Amino acid sequence: MKIAICPGSFDPVTYGHLNIIERSAALVDKLIVAVFRNPNKHSMFTMEERLDMLKETTKHLPNVEVDAFDGLLNEYAEAKNCHLLVRGLRAFSDFEYEFQRALLLKKVNPKLETAFFMTDGQYSFLSSTGVRELACFGGNVSELVPPYVQHVIEAKFKSDKSEA
Repeated sequence: MKIAICPGSFDPVTYGHLNIIERSAALVDKLIVAVFRNPNKHSMFTMEERLDMLKETTKHLPNVEVDAFDGLLNEYAEAKNCHLLVRGLRAFSDFEYEFQRALLLKKVNPKLETAFFMTDGQYSFLSSTGVRELACFGGNVSELVPPYVQHVIEAKFKSDKSEA
């Protein structure tokens, strides 16, 4: 069975993420979309919210499993019997960063391969950070994220305002 892992923070999941997930899922028997718990980043959404958004927006893909992990990616991949990582790229700057990470992982585990997927050009500008910033100031994110994610974002900001 060909298993791949698509790791990321997905804070929140965007159409760019889904483009990579859908295309890579078509090439493997099982794609694990793994939400990384990064202690160095402050996330807008809880781990549970990010998992929920991913499960909802990937439910049309029967070979996609959504999971969460913390710690070392190479150890997580080994535990999942996976030797292939999928990384999405938007611009050359993404490639530089991801290339260095892939080489480091290759040094740690020579059997672990990384496949780079260029996102569709219409999403080349799209990032979770940009979506969060736009949403924070009341901008329209409907063309950047799936409807369910837009609903979760709007609910998050309504609850934040009512708590203030």
